[in-house]
Amino acid sequence: MMHYVSQELSCTTVRFSPNTPSSGAFRKNCQVRASEYIDQLAGQGRHHFTTEMAQAALGGTASATRGQIQRLRKAGAVASPARSFHVIVPPEYRRLGCLPAEHFIHPLMEMWAEPYYVGLLSAAERHGAAHQRPQALQVMVRRNRRPVACGQVRIDFIARHDLEGMPVQLVSTPRGYVRYATAEVTGLEMVGYPNHSGGLSNVATVLGELAEAMSAHVLVEVAERSPISWAQRLGYLLETVGRDPLAAALLPLVQGRAHSDTPLRRAKGVAGGRRNSRWRLIINTDVEPDL
Repeated sequence: MMHYVSQELSCTTVRFSPNTPSSGAFRKNCQVRASEYIDQLAGQGRHHFTTEMAQAALGGTASATRGQIQRLRKAGAVASPARSFHVIVPPEYRRLGCLPAEHFIHPLMEMWAEPYYVGLLSAAERHGAAHQRPQALQVMVRRNRRPVACGQVRIDFIARHDLEGMPVQLVSTPRGYVRYATAEVTGLEMVGYPNHSGGLSNVATVLGELAEAMSAHVLVEVAERSPISWAQRLGYLLETVGRDPLAAALLPLVQGRAHSDTPLRRAKGVAGGRRNSRWRLIINTDVEPDL
């Protein structure tokens, strides 16, 4: 269903579809300034727009539209996290030079037609494990993307090709909603991507808090869809931080599917490491959680 927004202008009243780039309603009826356009969008609860949407509304050429948007950017009223994608920045966020990433990540990913969810330390913080606040919003996508920088706001993208099979939670924000990894997905992915999670000692520290939000049977379901080495490492770390019931839930899966020993720290050699037969791991690094 096409979503229409009624724009009340000083010269006339017209209707246009903000999702249709070629609407000619404004060109035929009046010229509207870009500042009026973003005020009207914000008044109707919309805080993002594309260059094509603005051109359709303003009725000018592409270069004239870009010029008006650029003037709004210089004034701090608009920021552009990505090419042709703009956000309206209210006064309370002018010091950031952008909206918080959680306020625009969903429409940005919709524009790119990219499945996503917020994961790793960003998701752990949402689930109440805020030991180490990430400097950027960490977003899982199907393939690698360059980071987004917008004022003081940053988004890092981490590739996981099978992310569409992972359970997520929808979290409301002041400007929409965001897809977050569940606590169970978050725990497994932190051991799968330790370099993005502050290292294994920090992962263990976060797990001590994150475990409160985990369900044992959901954890096993997610582990069945993930590399078995993640379950091996996660089970060992959960035992390390005293979360034995969750670790015990993973043990049958590991003992049934893990057919070889894997290093606890993947990027480090195994010489001198001790073997843990329970989790089929080679303990080749020390884990020192801050509990």
